[in-house]
Amino acid sequence: MIIQSNSVVALTYDLYTKENDQEVFVEKADEQNPLVFLFGVGMMLPKFEENLAGLSMGDLYDFHLAAADAYGLKDENAITELPLDMFGQMEMPEIGSILPLQDNEGNQFRAKVNEINESAVVVDLNHPMAGQDLHFIGKIISIRAATDEELAHGHAHGIDGQAGH
Repeated sequence: MIIQSNSVVALTYDLYTKENDQEVFVEKADEQNPLVFLFGVGMMLPKFEENLAGLSMGDLYDFHLAAADAYGLKDENAITELPLDMFGQMEMPEIGSILPLQDNEGNQFRAKVNEINESAVVVDLNHPMAGQDLHFIGKIISIRAATDEELAHGHAHGIDGQAGH
């Protein structure tokens, strides 16, 4: 079976980015804890899926995604100030920490604390990997047809189709 829409894919990967022209390891998914996802339903980055389409079980892959095709370019307008009184009696966050936030429509997102000044906490709303080119190296572990339940739910239920919902 090859990777195509509505198949459940399990794969390993090593993810690298570049810092100061050096490739830097970011994270990995190994055979004990693979990335398992429903292919072709918009869960993954479109260009990530494009590079995997048509591969078979056991195939190795090695590809790069430009920042624009990954998590987007860094948007300098996505840096904003949260008033100190918004934190009330809570402990002030640390610089570099990630804050879970929610907008008025209930959408959840995360913000990285860049600085704290006398009137506000300055946060970056960009995705943590925005502006970074990504390099994926890995192997396809398994491919199977999605179950009707997985298709109805819009996500994979584990490598065997039975794992937690």
